[in-house]
Amino acid sequence: MKVLSHNLCTVLNVPHDPVALEEHFRDDDEGPVSNQGYMPYLNKFILEKVQGNFDKVEFNRMCWTLCAKKNLSRSPLLISDEDAFKVWVIFNFLSEDKYPLIIVPEEIEYLLKKLTEAMGAGWQQEQFDHYKIALNTNREGLSAWELIDLIGSGQFSKGMDRQTVSMAINEVFNELILDVLKQGYMLKKGHKRKNWTERWFVLKPNIISYYVSEDLKDKKGDIILDGNCCVEALPDKDGKKCLFLIKCLDKSFEISASDKKKKQEWIQAIQTTVNLLRAGSPPPHKEARQKRKELRQKLLAEQEELERQMKELQTANENKQKELETVRKQLEAAAARAAEEEKKRLQTQVELQDRFSLELEREKMVRQKMEEQVAQKSSELEQYLQRVRELEEMYKQLQEALEDEKQARQDEETVRKLQARLLEEESAKRAELEKWHLQQQQTIQMTEAEKQELENQRMIKEQALQVAMQQLEQLELERKEALEQYEEVKKKLETAANNTKSWKDKVAHHEGLIRLIEPGSKNPHLITNWGPAAFTEAELEQRQKSWKGKKTTSE
Repeated sequence: MKVLSHNLCTVLNVPHDPVALEEHFRDDDEGPVSNQGYMPYLNKFILEKVQGNFDKVEFNRMCWTLCAKKNLSRSPLLISDEDAFKVWVIFNFLSEDKYPLIIVPEEIEYLLKKLTEAMGAGWQQEQFDHYKIALNTNREGLSAWELIDLIGSGQFSKGMDRQTVSMAINEVFNELILDVLKQGYMLKKGHKRKNWTERWFVLKPNIISYYVSEDLKDKKGDIILDGNCCVEALPDKDGKKCLFLIKCLDKSFEISASDKKKKQEWIQAIQTTVNLLRAGSPPPHKEARQKRKELRQKLLAEQEELERQMKELQTANENKQKELETVRKQLEAAAARAAEEEKKRLQTQVELQDRFSLELEREKMVRQKMEEQVAQKSSELEQYLQRVRELEEMYKQLQEALEDEKQARQDEETVRKLQARLLEEESAKRAELEKWHLQQQQTIQMTEAEKQELENQRMIKEQALQVAMQQLEQLELERKEALEQYEEVKKKLETAANNTKSWKDKVAHHEGLIRLIEPGSKNPHLITNWGPAAFTEAELEQRQKSWKGKKTTSE
């Protein structure tokens, strides 16, 4: 731990005293060997003093030395240890900002595309899609060592030799880690002797360095770039072609490229760098990484929102299904009650008809007896017949009321069938909604290359889903209208029942009928020459008074 602390201070350019370091390791309260552990000591005495002016590559190399031996795969790889180190550093740059560090499939695809482009090979999108599907099935991304195994296995660099792969890794490393935007050989005109010398130029976000050769060992100078610099093409002169000029505040540099294409590429690259410095923007690869990260976060938020909406929709569908189940049970209960009432009504109707038949038979017997016994009471007999006709009219009206009640029952059955059809349509719509739900879940699992097209399809399906929801609401309105029709039919049924009851009451309270069917008086009857009289003495006296009154009125 002492050696580690000393090396960290050296690599990070943190001022340190070896004697103080020895005292720290003797401190049992706040030192690295105390109960607090090494991390508090590392944060307080080393990391908090870092100024940022250290060699990040050397720092990464020290971290690589600490962890590579333990974690690097022992299986033979197509890349060297130096290339594996560069892949490890690139992983740290592209990995997500959470522990444990992983690189997501989108960044893996970006890195593999960069390596394939640097190797001059064609990108196999279909092969990566199969690999991505297998990767998403098991985990969210790869660790650093799994990424090294993937690149070192040659799965995405078949047909390429080790040197080509190594050069591609080095080019991507220079761009992403060392911020090398462009590099290559060009001729530079001297400021003193005015001679042209070939130099290896390296363009970074704020500086152009030139070396004797591409091994970067002998640096000859720098061209400091800022927002005030500019670059412009020059006409051919002094036997030199493809010239361009870099203007800075203190100096100007004349440079000759190998051909017109290289000249245009360098002018465009330098001008882009100057524009980024003016705008205060980061290098293109860092800005692209930030945009990819923001896009992933946005897609993740949209996916979470979509899942939340789908859960809400599923919950609403479940609640609606429960409500429909409750309505169905209520309808079944209402149907059972209606059937029971229909049964009781039919039974009452049969009993009423039997009673009416019995009463009619008794009435006929009594009428025959009265005709035999009281021939002289023809006028009263006419009145009695009139009452019988009224009773028959009442019976006909009762039959009409029963027919109305039957028609009301038929209307109720029609409404019940309509409600059953609405339930079936709602079930079909619910199945269609569930199908769209499954389709939307499948679209979430599709590849990044198809996301834009699937996003459009998702919008169309969401519109169709809204239309289906509107249709479902329409069906709900139709179901409510059916319930209102059911209530109207029920009211008609109650009205018919009340009419039946009113006619029954009229029949039961009819004065002549009650007198005919109720048992005779317990008072002693008069005895005539033909046998017992049909009236008591009180009734006979009352009828005599009535006849006398009618006779007096006629006179």
